[in-house]
Amino acid sequence: MKRINYLYKTLLFLSFVLCITACKKGVNDIPKVQEKMELKASAPAIILDENNLSGNIITFNWAPARPQSDDHMATYTTRLDVVGNNFGSSTAIMAYEDDGVFSKSFTSEQLQNWANQKWGIAVNKPFVLEFRVVCDWEGGATFEAPEVRTIRVNVTPIKTVVFDADKVFLGGSAITGINRIEMPKTLENPNQYAYVLNLQPGELQIPTEYSGTTNYIVSTDASTTLNDGTATPIRIRENAFAWKIETAGEYRVVVNMQKATATIYSPAKALKPASVEWTLNSVLTTTEVNALWTYGEPTAWAWRAGSWTQSLADPQIFVYSGAALTGRTKFGVAAHNNTYVYTGNNTSGNTAVTLGASYPVFSGFSANERNAYFSLPSGTNFMVLDIRNKTFVATKR
Repeated sequence: MKRINYLYKTLLFLSFVLCITACKKGVNDIPKVQEKMELKASAPAIILDENNLSGNIITFNWAPARPQSDDHMATYTTRLDVVGNNFGSSTAIMAYEDDGVFSKSFTSEQLQNWANQKWGIAVNKPFVLEFRVVCDWEGGATFEAPEVRTIRVNVTPIKTVVFDADKVFLGGSAITGINRIEMPKTLENPNQYAYVLNLQPGELQIPTEYSGTTNYIVSTDASTTLNDGTATPIRIRENAFAWKIETAGEYRVVVNMQKATATIYSPAKALKPASVEWTLNSVLTTTEVNALWTYGEPTAWAWRAGSWTQSLADPQIFVYSGAALTGRTKFGVAAHNNTYVYTGNNTSGNTAVTLGASYPVFSGFSANERNAYFSLPSGTNFMVLDIRNKTFVATKR
């Protein structure tokens, strides 16, 4: 029995030694691959150049992979992505390189566009590029493992000034006694800012605040000369910009972010309220229109004041925001049955109104106008009456 146990242990030990020897021999049979490819970037960090968008901003160079027999054909593939994407098929910029080509360059414009459009990098956020080159061999009698090299580069993007604003201000030396004034949004258009103020000769700036960053509104041609009373195309930039104010007086400033325009009215081009003439007790009366009264079915056929506000952008634009009105309605410049009115026609008829649609405005004090009405649908609680352009829009808010 002892002899059997001895033989069993001896055979088990010999089997173990043979296995180890076989494993070592198997590993030693595969020679170590001597890889030759090296990858370098022209810089470890770059700042994209908005003044030279088409020029190469980064270049990757690599040394050829290890040589093989003439039966093997080497193919180089490059991929560019940002760290975290793992060279995914939907994010990587992939290319098969031509024979004898061992470098790849990219421009500021390419990287900026890919960052914003393909890689989804937040505006103005730095990112890390990841570049990879792979050499594969095809053909030949033996399999050759590919050579792979990867390198990273830190990138500072071109700073994009977003054409938007959380707040718009007025500032500069033309404003006395205060550093800057916040411009309110107009009631009729939330994308428009307006303010009326007194200015002295000096500089007028229009700073904006967006996501905590201050920028400046500037005319697209960068001219500091006031284009008095005319809508001027604008853009936004980081550096301060100011229009020259040469005459003291009351100015109206209107900034329309939707249309990308700024209009500055000097005293010489000041917008005036509407002025109308009508007959009261056989006497010709002139009224400067700075208020409106509502009359009709919603007011129980009585003149009702209130709820109308003159726009800061134009004193001939009136905005109603108040209790809902329904039924036949007209608007007058005084609380009198013979007053000058604004209405939907001049034929003593009723103009049916659809919420959100624009309608022409008719005005006068003859019976044809005074007996004409807008027929407001249920729920109408917001109206814009533009006397200058003779339009009327009713909505529900």
